[in-house]
This record gives sequence, structure tokens and C-alpha cells, in this order.
Amino acid sequence: MLEGILRESIDSKVTKALRKDGYLIANIYAKGMENVHCAFKLNDFIKAVKAKDTLKFSVKVAGKIYEVVVAEYQKHPVTSVLKHVDLRVVLPNEVSKYYIPVVTTGVAKGLKNKGLIVHSKRRLLVKCAGKDLPNAFIVDVTPLDVGDSVLVRDIPVPAGVVMREPESVAVLGCVKAK
Repeated sequence: MLEGILRESIDSKVTKALRKDGYLIANIYAKGMENVHCAFKLNDFIKAVKAKDTLKFSVKVAGKIYEVVVAEYQKHPVTSVLKHVDLRVVLPNEVSKYYIPVVTTGVAKGLKNKGLIVHSKRRLLVKCAGKDLPNAFIVDVTPLDVGDSVLVRDIPVPAGVVMREPESVAVLGCVKAK
């Protein structure tokens, strides 16, 4: 489990000092809960996020354990080093909006015909309770040929989950390479 420290002050001097010591600045929030200002060791946070097999993961700050998802993050514009992350607490019975990643499987037919797979939307907005939160939308791209696309309406949605994207939006497609 990822462990973090509680930030006593949100002053810019303290924040810079924490970043210099190798910490990632974070905020944990949820509806009806006071924001938790904290910091995690940058390398430990990256390892934990890459190693997780579900969308939500556990963090421990000041003795309390939170089930969270990454809501937003900020990177340095030149070095691409993570600077800040917002973590949203997943409440089991609270309906909220989440961004769910789109994962592709298979090899498209269009790749043999000099095509490329283009992702228009890598994450889709859904509304659901925390207990119904899917880990990802898995899309099989095997039948896609050049000129074909997968729309939001073509993606199966689990029970208890409501898609918040327009049905006619393309999620991914196979286009002719130039």
C-alpha cells in the first residue's frame, strides 16, 4: 500500500521544499469530506500506479486508508516530471462521475492493408456508484479494416454504469497511412 505524509502547510515555500526532497504533492477529496493535503514519494507513487491492476487503489495518509482513483495530474512542461496529482475517494454507494480508460485487444485487419489505429478518446466519462466502477472498457479491434471506426454506442456498458459521452462520438478507428 502506498503511504504518504500529511502536509501541514500548503505554502509555496513548503511545497517547493517537498518537491526538492523527491515528494509529489497531492490532494485527496470526495463529496462531503474535507480535502486532505498530502505528499507521496514520487518514485513510490509511480511504481504503485503502474503496478495496480484495478482503476482504484489504496493509499494511507496520517493513519487513515483511502480507496482512490487518479482524477487529474500535472506534469512539468519541459521535463514531464509529475508535479501534482488529485486523488478522488471512491465511495461505494455514492454516485459520481469517473473517467474510465479504453483498452484495445487484438490486431486489426486494417494494419495488414497499410492502416493505422487512431485513438480519438483514451478515456470515457461515466456516472456510477463506487461499487459498480469498471476497471476499463476493453475493445476488440480485430474486425477493424481501413475506414472502420468504433463509436461510443458500440462499447458494451456494464450494469449500474451510465455513459456520459454522446453516442455518435468515435472512440478509435483505422485510417490509411500516408
